[in-house]
Amino acid sequence: MQFDLHIHKRLQSGQRSFELDVVVRSDSQRLVILGPSGAGKSLVLKAIAGLMTPDTGYIHVAGNTLFDQTARINLPPQRRQLAYLFQDYALFPHLNVAQNIAFGLSQGWRNPSAKVQDEKVDYWLEALQIKALARQMPHELSGGQKQRTALARALIAEPRALLLDEPFAALDQPLRISMRKELDTLQRQLNIPMILITHDAEDAQVFGEQVLNLQDGKLVDSTIYAA
Repeated sequence: MQFDLHIHKRLQSGQRSFELDVVVRSDSQRLVILGPSGAGKSLVLKAIAGLMTPDTGYIHVAGNTLFDQTARINLPPQRRQLAYLFQDYALFPHLNVAQNIAFGLSQGWRNPSAKVQDEKVDYWLEALQIKALARQMPHELSGGQKQRTALARALIAEPRALLLDEPFAALDQPLRISMRKELDTLQRQLNIPMILITHDAEDAQVFGEQVLNLQDGKLVDSTIYAA
């Protein structure tokens, strides 16, 4: 079972409340959670990544228990071995491309050298066709180049699964189409389990072996497609 999840979380802000209650059991390599803004999609990813603690439930990814409220298991994010690609890519603005990628190998918060030399960094620079950009800073990059850099940083640590938060939302339409193709090819080559959240039905069409529709914190239906 690639993803076995029961995530329950109640959030309160003044008079407003929101309840997330999601149960997923899936053997799909490519799971898409589709829904409008405010449906709770990002909360699901944050819970899986360890950036938010559910009130109750459990999170099993690729056979590994990451969270189980009953068993009092709650691995910190750095021990979950998951790659999380944020919507805004979250590159460190003071680090060049190679340093940003090398940071994915860091055990602490010490910045990699500006002239970092590492076989793994070189491999991902080549694999994602950004070797020529190795010494450039994030503000010098296009949207697609930023996404490739963020993907390389996420994948260099050989994660159990890839979590993608609206990965194409910040791109214009032509670039969105080309980056979908690149990510589709890369995920198939790596054969890494993936959860992608989106409000865009085209993303779901390209990546969804199984598509879950989330509305107001609850799953309203699920569709399984041929891989």
